[in-house]
Amino acid sequence: MAYPSDRKYTKDHEWVQVSGDTAEVGITEYAQQQLGDVVYVDLPEPGKAVTAGESFGSIESVKAVSELFAPVSGEVVEVNTGLRDHPERVNKDPHAAWMIKIRPSNAAEADALLDSAQYQAILG
Repeated sequence: MAYPSDRKYTKDHEWVQVSGDTAEVGITEYAQQQLGDVVYVDLPEPGKAVTAGESFGSIESVKAVSELFAPVSGEVVEVNTGLRDHPERVNKDPHAAWMIKIRPSNAAEADALLDSAQYQAILG
């Protein structure tokens, strides 16, 4: 699996793609493979403050419930409401199925995350 080089990754298997003053957040291909069939995604409401490394929601599959961790701190400005009705989109294309958009409070946090090659290296 090739991980897109236009985003950064966390060791918790989230990705972040910064564009202008917003950052899209989702989970990686590896994460969705580990979860199996996603049946529910619990996401915060716009306006909620999130902190890098802390939980912002959860994702439920037929196997398990896992927390979702914010890769950067900031304010949630948009939520992918389509995932509420169609959580399986995360399985089909996890790198296109963003979950939340954050207005980062510290742009340098994203710079400190893993790039594509570093992320693939930790997967082995």
